[in-house]
Amino acid sequence: MSPAFRAMDVEPRTKGVLLEPFVHQVGGHSCVLRFNETTLCKPLVPREHQFYETLPAEMRKFTPQYKGVVSVRFEEDEDRNLCLIAYPLKGDHGIVDSVDNSDCEPKSKLLRWTNKKHHVLETEKSPKDWVRQHRKEEKMKSHKLEEEFEWLKKSEVLYYSVEKKGNVSSQLKHYNPWSMKCHQQQLQRMKENAKHRNQYKFILLENLTSRYEVPCVLDLKMGTRQHGDDASEEKAANQIRKCQQSTSAVIGVRVCGMQVYQAGSGQLMFMNKYHGRKLSVQGFKEALFQFFHNGRYLRRELLGPVLKKLAELKAILERQESYRFYSSSLLVIYDGKEWPEVALDSDAEDLEDLSEESADESAGAYAYKPIGTSSVDVRMIDFAHTTCRLYGEDSVVHEGQDAGYIFGLQSLIDIVTEISEESGE
Repeated sequence: MSPAFRAMDVEPRTKGVLLEPFVHQVGGHSCVLRFNETTLCKPLVPREHQFYETLPAEMRKFTPQYKGVVSVRFEEDEDRNLCLIAYPLKGDHGIVDSVDNSDCEPKSKLLRWTNKKHHVLETEKSPKDWVRQHRKEEKMKSHKLEEEFEWLKKSEVLYYSVEKKGNVSSQLKHYNPWSMKCHQQQLQRMKENAKHRNQYKFILLENLTSRYEVPCVLDLKMGTRQHGDDASEEKAANQIRKCQQSTSAVIGVRVCGMQVYQAGSGQLMFMNKYHGRKLSVQGFKEALFQFFHNGRYLRRELLGPVLKKLAELKAILERQESYRFYSSSLLVIYDGKEWPEVALDSDAEDLEDLSEESADESAGAYAYKPIGTSSVDVRMIDFAHTTCRLYGEDSVVHEGQDAGYIFGLQSLIDIVTEISEESGE
């Protein structure tokens, strides 16, 4: 019996959730994991934890909802398959149950991640032969995926053609190289430390992509400075060099990662931080345009809402005293799923009757607009190096606004406005 199952036997009243890779992570180096459909899990950094517990009320709409802390253990079965399993903290057994676990199984079962939909292994009822065969099949699939990821991870910009017969959202789960790279690195780090430490605290955060069928995600590193006040001279110099050699120094923002579905070609496009650092200001603008373009037309209906949210966030940050959001990112998220389209002068009845297929067949004959409620989300993430005078223990105390971050927001506003005006908005 694997250590994972033994752990469940030792703690029969405790629910353990097998953490999955979060497949929509496009940037950052800290591993983000999927706890359930609406909740993510990432290693607890004291400063980030402190930020979420004390952040100003008006900033909450621009950050993921904080949902608490869990204990995560590294476990390895007899076939050396690696697992990360979350449990409630001692004395706080209500934390896991208080999170929406509608897609989790009863306490006597353990969730396991596979290439298909969730499979559930029961500790008492699963035949040994079935379990052995299941592990063998999963191991073969794992080796095949690892070979594919080796070359995927070497590509700074990757286009992956989606099979027309397949489900885009399901295929997206297997071909985001950055998220899998972060997941593999996290497992390796915990495996190396397992002899000395096998219990870690992770924070639970809102999954911002959960309401989108095919999430298009843009991760922007904000500000003209990235190193925290606690950085070593070597690390500070390294971060300063990255800023000087990228658009961070010029416009206060650079691309840290991107995932976008291009309906015109049926491709998924991934861009990682290494390519983002090489972009000129014009290249940054083109990348932003590409993010809002689905391969057939520019998603103009998203530009206005993005501008409104950026302006609102800028106004909020201008009211914050002493905060510095060093190395923080800004996420922009929307749904790449296509909605039915109709001519702009169509009657209301046409909007209800027109199918997606008929809209595609007649594309280009008229001026079209998408049906349905298009939404776009803008959120700040990653606060491991955030500082504020309210924290008390910091050696450096800043006064006034975070001018570098606000400068980056204004640059974004200017560029999105330019894209909107050039496209005839």
